Amino acid sequence: MTRSKNAVLFLMMFSVVALLFTGSGCKKDDTTAKSSTSYDLKTKDVLGVTGKVTFIETSATSSTIEIVLTNAPSGTHPAGLYMYSEVENGATVVALNPVDETGKSSTLVTSMTYSQLNAYDGNVKVSKSSSEPGVILAQGDIGGNVLTTVNKTYALDTVAALGVSGTALFEKRVNGNTLVTLSLKGTIDGQVYPATINLGSIATIGGGPVAKTLSSVQGTDGKSFTNIRQLDSDIKITYDNWLVYVGYINIYQIAIDPLNIICHGNIGPILGTV
Repeated sequence: MTRSKNAVLFLMMFSVVALLFTGSGCKKDDTTAKSSTSYDLKTKDVLGVTGKVTFIETSATSSTIEIVLTNAPSGTHPAGLYMYSEVENGATVVALNPVDETGKSSTLVTSMTYSQLNAYDGNVKVSKSSSEPGVILAQGDIGGNVLTTVNKTYALDTVAALGVSGTALFEKRVNGNTLVTLSLKGTIDGQVYPATINLGSIATIGGGPVAKTLSSVQGTDGKSFTNIRQLDSDIKITYDNWLVYVGYINIYQIAIDPLNIICHGNIGPILGTV
């Protein structure tokens, strides 16, 4: 009888130890899900190529940057993390491993933490090849440069019935900066049209002074993209500031001159929104 009791006690103790061991084993094997954030990479110079770049928190001091492209041409494609937004000419901050034949790239980054990457004033670009670095397959803004859903569009009307008209789209970035996109119709293929934001309104006698020089509109597609952080006078300006800014946009035929204006429109609190 004593043997039977001892055997039962032994089995009970063995079961408890086994459960404890199994439980501790599960905890030891569990891995906390790593934080990650993905950003879209949009088509640039080669139609149909898109993708995503993903930041993965590897440790407290490092991150992995992964790129996946869709419809990329054959070969390997240089990639990099750049300063500023995609419409600005920022320097390379981190040279990423090239996108390989499978359309993928993975790079361990120790110069920036996961949190720093997700707040960074930068963008990611993938080039066609080392011999054609200026041909961008896909690109995308990251961190503070990501566009929010907050935006406003203003009408740009033709001057003296010259046939050029369009819109100016102001979009707010996460960091408060502004992406201004000019979209014109009636432009001539191959011609370049200077553009400015001026102080005052289009009714200003003699024309208001230039407050911000915008990127010139390309006649081929009628487009212009400008990221605005500050005015030409170096005064910082945010998207919210533009909503109350008394100004207007001029598009010029050749050079920045009041006599060359072919298209214009009020912005800010002045009527002219669409």
